[in-house]
Amino acid sequence: MTKYERGLELIEEKVGGGKDNVISLATIAKSVSPEGNPRPFSREVDAFYEDGVFYVTTWGLSSKMQQIAQNPEVSFSVFNQWFSGNGIGKNLGWVMKPENAVLREKLRTAFAAWYEYANNESDENCCILAIHITRATINHNHGAEFFHMDFVNKTEGEEGRIF
Repeated sequence: MTKYERGLELIEEKVGGGKDNVISLATIAKSVSPEGNPRPFSREVDAFYEDGVFYVTTWGLSSKMQQIAQNPEVSFSVFNQWFSGNGIGKNLGWVMKPENAVLREKLRTAFAAWYEYANNESDENCCILAIHITRATINHNHGAEFFHMDFVNKTEGEEGRIF
């Protein structure tokens, strides 16, 4: 087993299996600082993980979705799991689109405790955000092992060079 494959196993243990994960999702704001620098913007969202992708139900007109439409590069950190990285955000559209049916059911199950309260599926702006992980780092056993993973090439990245 490669180190990349072991990292995938750890990710599945930590955040997979249909869990509702709280992640910090960072985007780049549409406005810049007074000095002209891009401004990061971070918020916590609930996310479902499967096969290298986090899925989030959200409102298509939210600031995060507007920011992702302008710049799809995002970063994330999973609450209390020592797992963080970068990805590409993509709006999969309305949760009720036929092509979202299977994923929608998974999200409804993972987010069952609050899904109905927080999502208005009759609103076509109720959408699914997919965060395709491009690279990530997992800290295992409080720093005993680090897995720097390149999801694009499906390899172990160089330590200290993944970000």
